[in-house]
Amino acid sequence: MKKYRYHIFSPYRVCPLGAHVDHQHGLVTGFAIDKGVDLWFDVTNTDATDKTDNWPDNHVHLESLTFDGTVDFDIDTPPQAKEGHWGDYARGAKYALLKRFGLKRGINGVIKGSLPVGGLSSSAAVLVAYVMAFAKANDISLEPFEVVKIASEAEREYIGLNNGLLDQACIALGKKDGLLFLDCATNDWHIIKRNPEMPEFEIGIFFSGLTRSLVNSDYNLRVDECKTAAWNMLAYTEQPLKTFDKTFLRDIPKATFDKTRTAMPARFARRAEHFYSECSRVRQGVTAWEKGDLELFGQLSFDSCESSIHNYECGSPELIAIYDIMRTLPGVYGGRFSGAGFKGACIALVDPAHKDDIEKRLTARYLELFPEYEKTFQVFWVKPDDGARFV
Repeated sequence: MKKYRYHIFSPYRVCPLGAHVDHQHGLVTGFAIDKGVDLWFDVTNTDATDKTDNWPDNHVHLESLTFDGTVDFDIDTPPQAKEGHWGDYARGAKYALLKRFGLKRGINGVIKGSLPVGGLSSSAAVLVAYVMAFAKANDISLEPFEVVKIASEAEREYIGLNNGLLDQACIALGKKDGLLFLDCATNDWHIIKRNPEMPEFEIGIFFSGLTRSLVNSDYNLRVDECKTAAWNMLAYTEQPLKTFDKTFLRDIPKATFDKTRTAMPARFARRAEHFYSECSRVRQGVTAWEKGDLELFGQLSFDSCESSIHNYECGSPELIAIYDIMRTLPGVYGGRFSGAGFKGACIALVDPAHKDDIEKRLTARYLELFPEYEKTFQVFWVKPDDGARFV
């Protein structure tokens, strides 16, 4: 690979508590991890003395070490319709930036992901990297939370995933020595430093062997179900309805849910139950983290996954099997599905002294149940890391 002037590392993320609530303006936690996306690039500049390409100033040319094909477009023109190609994420970053800034210079670069797994928000990591790269090329100074909002907008409005801010916030704001806490209603966030009394831990990532695309999963349907639950509560209590895009469970007190839960269809009540109980678990988890109580923090993560299975109703048979197995293994403090829980992976907080035994026993028991994934099931060990940055 040629030598490029700039290099951005944009990490993947895990969310131990606060799953499926960011799009309803809930409370979330997360870590950036030490695996992620690398983007190497030069700014296209026809006047550069060290020029090694023939692209015009406004051109974007991208190659991937992970996917086939190349991506080419002009940075200063509105993006066209999605092409169903990995280049859509670069076009999405351009789309969101062009709403705010004039863009004149493109980039010539190559991108690579470091883990072949779903559930770690690789799409958000890619978007954050492109936003940072295009901003650099055009001398635009962005605060980390501005990167979060721009990348999230790109994923919602251009890619078509109705997400909140959790993924991008962990990726852009994470710190290796603490837990990110974010209130998605107010956008208030802070890093809760690790208590020095807390035991050591590593994060296990157990890839089921199944890949998944959130745009083509039930992710967006669950978002609509949460909003429908909110509409039900407002209607049953004769409160004014807002448009769907302005309706969020966070705006409705739990007392209203307690009064109306038996009146609405059960599936909508289950979605709301997950929201309110998950926000409660986040509050408890933050307190446990501050005290250094990793046992309680891990148990709350297990409880979160139980609610994801039974109330939010996500999780493939493969993911549920991994979760059930890891709950029984010594040295596992806690864990849950990673990301949305549609295929992908599970994550666990583990005692490093037990990780070899955990990997061996979990692998053996999972492949007894699903031998068809012998060649695709994978285990990775990672640690919390700092957020997206120039290297």
